This record gives sequence, C-alpha cells and structure tokens, in this order.
Amino acid sequence: MTAQATLIWLLKIVADTVGQLSFKAAANISEENWFSHWRAMLSDKWMWAGIGSYVVEFFLWLALLSLVPLSLAVLLASFNILTITLGGRLVFKEKLTPRRCIAITLIAFGVALVGWA
Repeated sequence: MTAQATLIWLLKIVADTVGQLSFKAAANISEENWFSHWRAMLSDKWMWAGIGSYVVEFFLWLALLSLVPLSLAVLLASFNILTITLGGRLVFKEKLTPRRCIAITLIAFGVALVGWA
C-alpha cells in the first residue's frame, strides 16, 4: 500500500473513531422521555462533532477507494474496531474483558497482514 493510501486510511480511522466517541457522548444525555432525549442529543455539540467527523470520513473513504481495491479497503476499515474499543475504554471507562482484548488483537494482526502483504 502506498504512503498516500496509508495516510488516508489513518485519517479515516481517526475520523471514524472521533465520530463514534462523539455519538456515544451525545447519547449519554439523560432525559425523561424519548422525544426529549432526541431533542437534547440533536442540540448537543457532540452529536454535531460526530456528524462532522462522519462527513470527513465519507470523503476519506472515497479517496481510499480510489487508491486501493474495495476488498482491501473493507479489511483495513475493520481496524476501527480496535481504536473505537480503546477509545471507549479511555474516554467512557468501558470494560474490556480478556476475550475482547484477544479478539481485538487478532483483528489488528489480520489487518496488518492483509494491508501490507
């Protein structure tokens, strides 16, 4: 994979991770009913940060697809499981079980093997 494709892939992973963590932060708003919850989320800065991150990720995805085959891009995109899970642990103190850590490690190794084979 070229240096340009690698850079775009890394930026895409960052944008996706920021988006997912932003959506989680927005979803943590506590309201008494469904309508109030959605209204509060839609007015929250984290919801809009997540949407903005997804817009950026969309264009990065298109750029990546212009440089690598779809079959490779999809496998590389699965690396976000690692970054989002670690982000959830660091930001939201979510629990990481040994089984989940092993699975994440296997995914990361698989992506590395396929991406740079």
